[in-house]
Amino acid sequence: MTEIVARAGASSECRPLRLGTRGSPLALAQSGRIAGQLRERCGRPVVLVTVRTPGDGSTAPIERLGTTGVFTTALREALLRGEVDLVVHSCKDLPTASVPGVRVAAFPVRGDPRDALIWPGGTSLDAVPRGVRIGTGSPRRAAQLRALGLRPEIVPIRGNVGTRLRKLADGEVDALVLAMAGLSRLGLLDADATPLDPAMLMPAPAQGVLAVECRTDDPATADRLTALDHAPTRAVAIAERGFMAALDAGCTAPVGALAELIVEPEAAPALRLSGVIAAPDGSSVIRGQMTGVVGDGAALGHRLAHMLLQDGGAELMDRTPVASPRVV
Repeated sequence: MTEIVARAGASSECRPLRLGTRGSPLALAQSGRIAGQLRERCGRPVVLVTVRTPGDGSTAPIERLGTTGVFTTALREALLRGEVDLVVHSCKDLPTASVPGVRVAAFPVRGDPRDALIWPGGTSLDAVPRGVRIGTGSPRRAAQLRALGLRPEIVPIRGNVGTRLRKLADGEVDALVLAMAGLSRLGLLDADATPLDPAMLMPAPAQGVLAVECRTDDPATADRLTALDHAPTRAVAIAERGFMAALDAGCTAPVGALAELIVEPEAAPALRLSGVIAAPDGSSVIRGQMTGVVGDGAALGHRLAHMLLQDGGAELMDRTPVASPRVV
């Protein structure tokens, strides 16, 4: 059963918009930011409605909870039942398959897409000694860390950011790898957080991006949400999610992608998309990069994914290579 708890909001003659969110500190911080932007830009009061998901409160490895929709399905169900008017997701958790009756109405400005090394007293992965205990619940991060030749001890770790930082403080691990965007939104960036070069540790597709969804039969809410949409963020998110969709990979797969908008004088803007497929044990990593036009992001993601599958990624993902689709 979905647990829904309404949080008090400002009074108004019109009904406040009900924003569905998970109840973790990070989800509430992210949703609170979106609520504030809606109040500021649309003049509409907003209340947060907390929806409990199957991924909340569990300490099991994320891959045991299912590969898709662990953190998003309950929110979408509450939206479709009309219990909330919009929902906010961390876009990297959002399945690429569309859901009838639901649309992404806004991709707000992206946060820092990079991962961060949290290592008290340390400043670089290059200086990490062999055998250091690095805590992460992400197969993507674990695979790429192993591929660097550091030979770390990967300690599976789950829970919200505060819980992970407490485990670090208690000595259960020597270091953590967390998302820069999440740390920033929680006000937890400090001297111990070192951003990691994507060439070393490729982020998850759409990491640092928020996706704001509403119902397709609610054009009034969709119209309000356009005030939050950021065209450059939408472009890179679509390309990275196109890569993920073509791989048919869930958010627990050891794959990463990062798109960048390239703007040069006297040239049309372009998208440069980089992608990674890694063996879970880090024994092999397939990398690639392609450039395409901004409005062709999904197709660009598909083309890069099929190129990497042909170059050996299919074997790493334990599937038969397929021919690249003809794009028309």
